[in-house]
Amino acid sequence: MSIRHTVTARGGAAVAVAAVLALALAGCGGGDDAKSKEPQKSAAASPQGSASQAPAAGGGPSPTPTQVLATANGEDGMVMTVNSATRDAGGFLTISGQFKNGGSADYAKTPAWRGNELTQSGTSIAGVTVTDKVGKKRYYVLRDTDGRCLCTTGIALIEHGATIPFFAQFPAPPAGTAEVDFSLPTFATATIKISG
Repeated sequence: MSIRHTVTARGGAAVAVAAVLALALAGCGGGDDAKSKEPQKSAAASPQGSASQAPAAGGGPSPTPTQVLATANGEDGMVMTVNSATRDAGGFLTISGQFKNGGSADYAKTPAWRGNELTQSGTSIAGVTVTDKVGKKRYYVLRDTDGRCLCTTGIALIEHGATIPFFAQFPAPPAGTAEVDFSLPTFATATIKISG
């Protein structure tokens, strides 16, 4: 008889555990349904103009930056757009933007963007400089301890119609410097305002 009581007790405990788990899962599931319905209602009720504030679906590339500090034309239909020039807390100036191939063919002259700088980066925009005209000083792209530039690397070809993002990091000019000239081989020089 003791064997039967043990089996019954274990069976009763298993039923009780299963019931607790079922209630816990039902409680969790109900909350998610209510939460998932709420954003759908607000999205449907929102005006058409607010659709641009929604994040890109599927984790795709972020939307095109809307702020344009400067544009500069290059050879063969290339256009460089500078979207930000920000002072970092560590004493750096980070500049970012995009290259757009508006020409009629693929652009393969990117090795010129490396300039005369010998780095371990290979194809890069290591030839870019920033000039503080007021302070009469030119700044070159920073390097890591292995000699690689703190800039975009690996741009060997830009296909016709393609847009490629870039960044470059420099020592920050003095706090009183509000704008600098941004120069990259094959492009016209662009004057940009620094934020931060």
